[in-house]
Amino acid sequence: MTGNVLSNRFVLVSFGESHGKCVGCVVDGCPAGLLLSEKDIQRELDRRRPGQSELTTSRKEIDQVEILSGVFESYTTGAPICMIVWNKDIDSSKYKHVKDEPRPGHADYTAAIRYGSFNDHLGGGRFSGRITTSYVMGGAIAKKILREVLKVEILAHTTEIGGIKAEGKSLDEVREAENNPVRCADQEAAKQMITRINEVQAEKDSLGGAIQCIALNVPAGLGDPVFNTLEGDLSKALYAIPAVKSVEFGSGVDAARMTGSQHNDPFALREGKVVTLSNYAGGILGGISNGMPITCRVTIKPTASIGKPQQTVDLRNMKETTIEVEGRHDPCIVPRAVPVVEAMLAMVILDHAISANLIPRVLERKT
Repeated sequence: MTGNVLSNRFVLVSFGESHGKCVGCVVDGCPAGLLLSEKDIQRELDRRRPGQSELTTSRKEIDQVEILSGVFESYTTGAPICMIVWNKDIDSSKYKHVKDEPRPGHADYTAAIRYGSFNDHLGGGRFSGRITTSYVMGGAIAKKILREVLKVEILAHTTEIGGIKAEGKSLDEVREAENNPVRCADQEAAKQMITRINEVQAEKDSLGGAIQCIALNVPAGLGDPVFNTLEGDLSKALYAIPAVKSVEFGSGVDAARMTGSQHNDPFALREGKVVTLSNYAGGILGGISNGMPITCRVTIKPTASIGKPQQTVDLRNMKETTIEVEGRHDPCIVPRAVPVVEAMLAMVILDHAISANLIPRVLERKT
């Protein structure tokens, strides 16, 4: 397969399948001198792993990362960093028929056409949300570099599930979103979301939702117009997350209902620094960061795997038939997608920061 490489300077090569031996990645372009341990990666993987609560899939994967190369005596060397997570809890028995009876909402049919049915279809194979494990590994490194060198902080939280919308909250409240299983900063909305997910799960159905991500302290001047804009590269990365159906920056679709005088962000000076008094642009103008917080909203579709009967086609006999999807699936993938969204923003922002010569090739040694 092609298309498994993200970015140009901080490069992620993703590999592995849902029911294969492992999932993993190679990160190239990481500066030398970063103090890095498996604990740094594990902290982020634990936020994404299955089996976190009753709201997630019952698949039990500890997702224990192993760093195979690129780190020597606790510091990155500047060489490619290879990381893997072994798949332990695999049950492929429910997927034998998928090759001939594609599941609605999945890539079973399109993958078979694209790869002549040679693709690994078990558990969705390369098209499973399982592959986002590799995104989180790379993102963990990117987040650490951004935090230590540029003081960039990246926060994501759930803003909607199944039509239940969270009220706007402060940054401090957003930082506390991890304290509930749906990762919602609005605690009252979180309770309603949990109830709704449980109801839909009992009905053998699923829910979608939305995630907001905020990147703080991003320097002005990142982005390479016109075809490698910051928005464009962020969008490409975010659309690589399975189940993402839309990406919005700043005001997003609400811009269609605003006038220019409402939407334009007035410039001002604060302590000698140029800022804007509002942030409908979402921290990006002309495809280039303007120094304000980068804000984006990602819409996640309902989990495609549901237990309700659905119509499909038996490709062997070319007849319409009915399928009931079995297996272990999240009734709502939104909470587990939160760290994945953060990871994608981190890797792209870091890639552009390296391009702008804001990140040295060798970092100052920490003791």
